Amino acid sequence: MIHVARDQSVFSLSAEAAPVVRIRPGDSLVLDTADCFSDQIQSAEDTPGAVDWGHINPATGPVFVEGAEPGDVLSVLIERIDVAHRGVMAVSGDFGVLRDRFEGMSFAMIPIEGGFARVAGVSVPVRPMIGVIGVAPAGSAVPCGSPGSHGGNMDTRLIGEGATLYLPVFVTGALLAAGDLHAAMGDGEICGTGVEVAGSILLRVDIRRDVKLTNPVVETSEVVATIASAETLDEAADSATREMADLLTQRLGLSAADATMLMSAAGQLQVSQVVDPLKTARYAMSKEILARFGRELI
Repeated sequence: MIHVARDQSVFSLSAEAAPVVRIRPGDSLVLDTADCFSDQIQSAEDTPGAVDWGHINPATGPVFVEGAEPGDVLSVLIERIDVAHRGVMAVSGDFGVLRDRFEGMSFAMIPIEGGFARVAGVSVPVRPMIGVIGVAPAGSAVPCGSPGSHGGNMDTRLIGEGATLYLPVFVTGALLAAGDLHAAMGDGEICGTGVEVAGSILLRVDIRRDVKLTNPVVETSEVVATIASAETLDEAADSATREMADLLTQRLGLSAADATMLMSAAGQLQVSQVVDPLKTARYAMSKEILARFGRELI
């Protein structure tokens, strides 16, 4: 089993980054990850001044995938996510939807035990997910804190155990990296953090050449969802909707009218996050509905 330590990480996704390991299609690997603060917060008494803000949202990697070329699609099966026994959350006057209600920044240490995280005095079910996962973009480097067509900080809670993420490839080798685990996170991530936690991810990586994508797509046991990021949530929602309509017409052969009506009757336009430099939305279609066409959407 290929194993990459958490100190082999980057803070931006870039075509210029040197890969830390090379794998073949079909290989599995384990990525150990620090939390989004690079494990710098160890106590609720820690202050923002003690944090090196240049080391936020580390992504373990990048991983060079042999044979991956621009125009391909990287298929990443998330086989398992293990998280630490303690996480951290923050509220701040500088970020988050409710930032106007706070001055400065404060942290809370979140115990994780028996499948639950203790938040605000109540037990929240642990549902591990990956906040940052992506490939190198074709152009300039993109900080790991920002999402885009390459993936990155999508903060989409469907990207968890058992899900398969499909990423368009922009550079030779793809240069996959991942980090920013959450033990739990609600849609929107409205305070700017979920239950941020260190851990490890078991992935199986493959290449698809029978489908073309311009933005990421995630498939779970229940849905297939297109993911899009943009400067405004309206723009992200519009893009995710159009991407799903394109898949339905191109992959299932539906007319534009039939795809639009099916989406309006049975689809779900959802918010992933509203706190990153770009906002992220997704459009989810039930696999139960899709299965009635007798063909795979992706």
